[in-house]
Amino acid sequence: MEHTKTIWSLLETVTDPEVPVLSVVDLGIIRAVQMEEGRPEIIITPTYSGCPAMDMIRMNIRITLLQHGYKDIRITTVLSPAWTTDWMSEKGKEKLMAYGIAPPTPVPVVCDLGLFQHNEAIACPRCRSYHTTMISEFGSTACKSLYRCEDCHEPFDHFKCH
Repeated sequence: MEHTKTIWSLLETVTDPEVPVLSVVDLGIIRAVQMEEGRPEIIITPTYSGCPAMDMIRMNIRITLLQHGYKDIRITTVLSPAWTTDWMSEKGKEKLMAYGIAPPTPVPVVCDLGLFQHNEAIACPRCRSYHTTMISEFGSTACKSLYRCEDCHEPFDHFKCH
């Protein structure tokens, strides 16, 4: 049990290479940590089945655990159930906003701003305005879309809810 707690703490230091402000724990991709005969097994679920960051994440998990004396590390990928933004920590969502990425919203919020009506209102992470427009369904990575704030005129990524 103590090893499991220690490993969870170590995983808090492993960051997502695409969003380095988030740990893999904040992101919610760590499903479980188990010990079998002194051998750690980390069970992960990617945010997308083809997420290009997963190879680097696996490598960084392995390196972190090796640096702390764990050997024969097993990292198991589980695809079902599929990852959802509901698994992200609230702390992680706050980190996203502070980093300049609008976090996923659990329930679409309808916003009527006169000429601008959106099915889902996304707040600008810089000025907090809901006067925003989607520029592209895909942002800097497949898990984000690109928006622009009509008040501060800044573009920003929005972490898609799924």
